[in-house]
Amino acid sequence: MEKKEWYLEYEIQKNRPGLLGDISSLLGMLSINIVTINGVDDGRRGLLMLANSDEQIKRLESILYTMDTIKIIKLRVPKLRDRLAVRHGRYIQRDADDKKTFRFVRDELGLLVDFMAELFKLEGHKLIGIRGMPRVGKTESIVAASVCANKRWLLVSSTLLKQTVRNSLIQDEYSENNLFIIDGMVSSKQMNEKHWQLVREIMRVPAVKVVEHPDMFIQASEYSMEDFDYIIELRHEPGEVIEYDARKRNALLLGNEFEGFDF
Repeated sequence: MEKKEWYLEYEIQKNRPGLLGDISSLLGMLSINIVTINGVDDGRRGLLMLANSDEQIKRLESILYTMDTIKIIKLRVPKLRDRLAVRHGRYIQRDADDKKTFRFVRDELGLLVDFMAELFKLEGHKLIGIRGMPRVGKTESIVAASVCANKRWLLVSSTLLKQTVRNSLIQDEYSENNLFIIDGMVSSKQMNEKHWQLVREIMRVPAVKVVEHPDMFIQASEYSMEDFDYIIELRHEPGEVIEYDARKRNALLLGNEFEGFDF
């Protein structure tokens, strides 16, 4: 029988020497293998496990609930956030009201790249928006994640090296394995209908599209926030307000006078 992966997260109620050893021994007696273990929050540990049957997990759960030294938080088939939490030792912050919005700060770029790479590997149409202030690492994270996901990235509109506005693609660039990057701030100022026709064509390709500054993108197009599958917010530090004043917007659209604006 093929083994099934499970995720266990528990909170330590009484921290004493040998606690982890007791849990490891319990898993061993039940023939459940530990794949990875790590702290995922203050006072919490997360484990990825392999079990031969659901019955093993039911027995494990019944025993863990009798232990007064820990409190079970999660015992389930692992989700993407669980895997990344164990890998990086911290959880991705998710908006409590809008479940498709995920928040990161600049010192979590490694976690962000891993998260986006997993999203980029998903098949079919995915529309991802990313918000963030100048020089916070939006574009570099998208490019790094596309490399990790083995995707070829294409700039439809951007200020990565210089202002780029594409009006057409060659045939092989419409590949479903490509990742399309659109800068909503640059595209929103384009009166060129050919550019917007290209954007519409790209939206119909069953591939991943990433839109920087999605709020400005929807103001200039027929798309809405409901069309986005994921929204990522990247800040220099927690609590930073993401907004652009007129001077910075104009500097971006006129060229690279606002040094390093998008890095």
